[in-house]
Amino acid sequence: MPTRTDLHLDLEERGRLLDEWVETRREIAVLEARASELLVQRIAVRDADVVEHAWHREAIHRSMIAEYAAAGRVSTGSVEYAFTDARTLSRTLPTTRAAFAAGVISVGHVREIVRASMIVSEAIDDGTVSADTMGLYEAAVLVFAEKETAARTKAHARQVAATLAGVTLVARQRKAAQERCVQVRSVGDGLALLTAVLPEWIAEGILDRLTQMAREIARTRDDRDPHLPPHDDGGEGYRDLRDFSPDDPEYDAYVTSGVIFGESDTFTTDPLTGRRDPMTDPTSPDIEHLEDDTRTIDQIRADVLADLLLAATPSPENGSGLENITARIQVTVAATTLTGDDDHPAELDGHGPLAPEIARCLAGYNTGWTRLFLDPTGLIVETDTYTPTAPMRRFLRARDQHCRFPGCRTPAHRCDIDHTHDHARGGRTRIDNLSHLCRRHHALKHPDIHDRHRWTAHQQPDGTITWTSPVGRTYTDPPPRRVMFV
Repeated sequence: MPTRTDLHLDLEERGRLLDEWVETRREIAVLEARASELLVQRIAVRDADVVEHAWHREAIHRSMIAEYAAAGRVSTGSVEYAFTDARTLSRTLPTTRAAFAAGVISVGHVREIVRASMIVSEAIDDGTVSADTMGLYEAAVLVFAEKETAARTKAHARQVAATLAGVTLVARQRKAAQERCVQVRSVGDGLALLTAVLPEWIAEGILDRLTQMAREIARTRDDRDPHLPPHDDGGEGYRDLRDFSPDDPEYDAYVTSGVIFGESDTFTTDPLTGRRDPMTDPTSPDIEHLEDDTRTIDQIRADVLADLLLAATPSPENGSGLENITARIQVTVAATTLTGDDDHPAELDGHGPLAPEIARCLAGYNTGWTRLFLDPTGLIVETDTYTPTAPMRRFLRARDQHCRFPGCRTPAHRCDIDHTHDHARGGRTRIDNLSHLCRRHHALKHPDIHDRHRWTAHQQPDGTITWTSPVGRTYTDPPPRRVMFV
């Protein structure tokens, strides 16, 4: 039995670990603040470049963002947010900036304080409130943020900002409705999180309708007739066990010997002789056992949502032509998996593994097939038709999957096919000189951008692209090494 001393030492150890963890978190916040200050200094360098080369303002900014995204191995959007936060802290939120530097608040708190401050900034710019209002906003929010989580600070900061700026609840909701969107994020194991940002009443209505439909399905699932596959009669005159009744004199002959009688005294034999009586034996192979519907309400709701979104037709009020739009995904699967010789996972390009049975089902629906040839390492080397045509574009989509700038995940169908070595300067239209680039990163290598801000790219025969930034740093983006099937 532990003694009082042991318990006391255990509590001290827990307290020590907790205090050390809290202090480490504070030090992390201090380091995050230092990183933010470095971004402020980089903004100053960018502003100086813009003054000197005003015509290339957009290219200068894109090049800066791309450089930090590649060096830090983070998304372009995250870097954009980081620069925005740093700029706002340095220009309009000095008290928050000082609290961040001291480690009193975390980078999560800073993000929410900065976002909500935009409401106050707009009111100041419009002249509806005085410039001193921003100081009042900071004071009210920081007192709260030092004691609460970033999530709670978010709600509090928005309320304070709206109150000080004189924005009504109705006006806030009308403005917020402009931010509606739909996003997808992978959560692993073949699942993804589909997020729809909608007006709250619409979201609640959707959930309620899904719930009602799911409950009705669950309530009546035991009453529904099973959906059996069509009965194949095997040709004219063919009879199987379902054509007999136990009183039929030919029933016993069929069950015991497998003899199947046809018309005009013809007969054949069933390879499964000696079958058990399906009327009395539930293990008889003549009985098709259907799985029970054991889905939970949440699972049914998810299935109904998918059915409605994938199968329903938009109403005419939403515009013409929507019925002609179909979803696009790209799946890669080995030929041996497609034919059923193995059950290796396929891949949903740009996202991750896909169950082989789903890949086979999708392949069955697809009417367009492209055969790709690979070398022993798994790299694509050619297609059936090596010309700048549709098959060539399909080849590049299969190889690239997404934008070939390091870290960019923009899908290939939203990118441009770009000549790595500029066609105007002698670059040939070949597979090893073409790649997918999104508009943002495509523009970074345009020859009309000043050398101080322009990126260069060099592609190897295997499709590997080496990027060189304006400061001389190199970043390599190799193509996926795997079997391709589109």
